[in-house]
Amino acid sequence: MTKFALQINKICLAAMFLALGWLFPFITAQMAQLGQMLLPMHIPVILCGFVLGPVYGALIGFITPITRTLIFAMPPMVPTSLSMMFELATYGAVSGLLFILLVKRFKKVDSIALIYISLISAMILGRVIGGIATYAFTFLNAEAAAYTWEAYWTGFFATSWPGMIVQLILIPAIIRLLYGLKLIQKFIPDYSLTKNNANSEEETNTTEKSE
Repeated sequence: MTKFALQINKICLAAMFLALGWLFPFITAQMAQLGQMLLPMHIPVILCGFVLGPVYGALIGFITPITRTLIFAMPPMVPTSLSMMFELATYGAVSGLLFILLVKRFKKVDSIALIYISLISAMILGRVIGGIATYAFTFLNAEAAAYTWEAYWTGFFATSWPGMIVQLILIPAIIRLLYGLKLIQKFIPDYSLTKNNANSEEETNTTEKSE
């Protein structure tokens, strides 16, 4: 595949993740509280980071909330959509960047461990940035109630823990499945760099030396 064709494929996949970010929240549209619990918009963005890398992950994370608000009038622009732009951009960027760096650096570590380290780091940093952004945009809105630590904890952790569990189960499973079907190796580091295949390479090298 040429470099141009690869970029076209990446753009098409990025557009698909963006569309999923628009559509997934409709699953819980009739129950706003369920949407706050399950975080359906987060999943396509984080997957985009893993599949296409940090640049596309950050871009799709940044534009998904604002474009959805402009098209469907949900979520509310201030402070929700504006703060989610920074929160989701962090998820996409951190998951993609950490995964690439870890796979290249720790060649003998099981791939599932690298996925979880990248995912959990992205989930934590995204919530930190999201809290800062929410505070900033709430502060700029003179009519909004004060944003407190209690509101931050409730919004980003206490209410959303079911969605966090869904992400921890679903996203690693999807990434492993896509790798197993050999659908995304051309976009991100191959698992041949990780533990099992690294051990095979060592065994091959040992055999060759002994011969």
